[in-house]
Amino acid sequence: MPDLEPCPVCSDTGWRLDENNNTVRRCDCSVEKSKLARIRAARIPARYEHCTLESYYPKHPSQEAARLLCEKFARDFHPQREGGILFIGACGVGKTHLAVAVLKELMEQGVRGLFYDFRDLLRDIQHSWNPVSQSSELEILQPVLEAELLVLDELGANKPTAWVQDTMTHIINSRYNDKRVTIFTSNFPDRTPEGRTEDPQIRREETLIDRVGQRLRSRLYEMCKVVKIEGEDFRMTVRQAGYRF
Repeated sequence: MPDLEPCPVCSDTGWRLDENNNTVRRCDCSVEKSKLARIRAARIPARYEHCTLESYYPKHPSQEAARLLCEKFARDFHPQREGGILFIGACGVGKTHLAVAVLKELMEQGVRGLFYDFRDLLRDIQHSWNPVSQSSELEILQPVLEAELLVLDELGANKPTAWVQDTMTHIINSRYNDKRVTIFTSNFPDRTPEGRTEDPQIRREETLIDRVGQRLRSRLYEMCKVVKIEGEDFRMTVRQAGYRF
């Protein structure tokens, strides 16, 4: 999101003179500046800053159902409500768009929100171990654990090493125990894995359980309503058709 233009009314002081009674009052520009500051503090990527529920155009019945559910979720939200959302679906069906749209809608209402791509979160935590790093693991994790609404994008994207499993468990269990609301997205199908085979030539599609483990998947069932979204890959259809050189 670009910086706002300098305010011609208050010269960017945030205060303007009320000549009727010779007092000062907050300038209207402070509202937009506050909104900009909240968006930046929430770490919403520039690519998704435009996302709203109004700008989400469903092409499949499951996408329309997901949008309606998000509208109700935002309308009825309370920081101590029971249950978040787990969006499941293939790439490009609008999972992140909807998650960010809900986050922005609620931040407009004053909710303290945060967006994190799960891969970036793990990298930031690992980077904090570097002796020359200016941040600590606690500084990275504290806002993640304490946000009233957390969007954790691309859950399961990293290979499920023991450290990744422990980190996921710590974050998810902490938010569950503190009744913090979380919205997750994942590209991995949510179903019981098919029987394994010893034949290395035969591969099967990985599932969410493969990526996060059975115990953590069970915890997600307690924390979230699962919303499965289908449809064509928006990036392959609309975006590709829109490129002009």
